[in-house]
Amino acid sequence: MNTLSYKGYVARVEFDGDDDLFVGHIAGINDLVGFHADNVEALKHAFHEAVDDYIDTCAKTGKSPEKPYSGRVMFRISPEVHARAALAAELAGVSLNQWAEKALRDAAE
Repeated sequence: MNTLSYKGYVARVEFDGDDDLFVGHIAGINDLVGFHADNVEALKHAFHEAVDDYIDTCAKTGKSPEKPYSGRVMFRISPEVHARAALAAELAGVSLNQWAEKALRDAAE
């Protein structure tokens, strides 16, 4: 994946061939925070600056900076899938939350 990570924030990076630039945006937050550079080292520096500036700007304006994810996931599934997942968790000797976290972690790798 083309990602960078800093202070709990992750950015997705793409290459813009028209301008010969790496362009990145922080993922997982509603605020739009972007950065760019023409080489990898400068890109990492620009990302760190963007995150630090975002946190500083939020502090100056009295806004709490968004955190990428809270750790809470709410979604609806069919009762049949719910029952099968609950049974699989019970048979594995773990809670449904623990079982689902492992399944999601494995699927996201």
